[in-house]
Amino acid sequence: MITIPALLKNKVLVYLIKFIGIFCFLYFGTLAIEGLAAPEGKYYSSFIDHYLDYVSWLRASLLHASKFILTLFGYAIEIPDPYSLKIVNGSAVHIGYSCIGYGVMSFWLAFVIANTGSFGRKTAWVIGGSLVIWLINILRICLFLLSLNKHQSMPFGLENHDFFNITAYIAIFVMIWVYDRTGKEAPSKPA
Repeated sequence: MITIPALLKNKVLVYLIKFIGIFCFLYFGTLAIEGLAAPEGKYYSSFIDHYLDYVSWLRASLLHASKFILTLFGYAIEIPDPYSLKIVNGSAVHIGYSCIGYGVMSFWLAFVIANTGSFGRKTAWVIGGSLVIWLINILRICLFLLSLNKHQSMPFGLENHDFFNITAYIAIFVMIWVYDRTGKEAPSKPA
């Protein structure tokens, strides 16, 4: 008979339990924050809405960074409301909750936090990986807005969420590979 202590000696199983637990905490915690920060919601919390609504902060950063990049390329861009990015006299994109990328970020954060490594190493990888995912999302938003206004499809004919997910998960798997390779200690040489 297999006992709980015997199962906990299995490093892969322990890692999977940590990974799934952290992912669920981050993903469903974000959904809870969204629900509690919505003024029209049944369980609205003004404290969470005013002080802990990081999803709105993330959305605002995506909107303003996308506006900045498109402006650098000569486009006249406006942010008509906290959810939209628009080319002046053109079409707009709506950045809803499904556009924020918190599922992909939750996956990345769960991978790093559940893994082995020092606090400093994990912190650097959390920040670096989150920045990569954030930049991919900005690229997606810029491309989607331009494709709407030029009446063209996204690269490879993908739907914009599919473009983001495919690109982000390719980046994540590359980062996982690099994280794993850089975390291994060099074998010691015999004296």
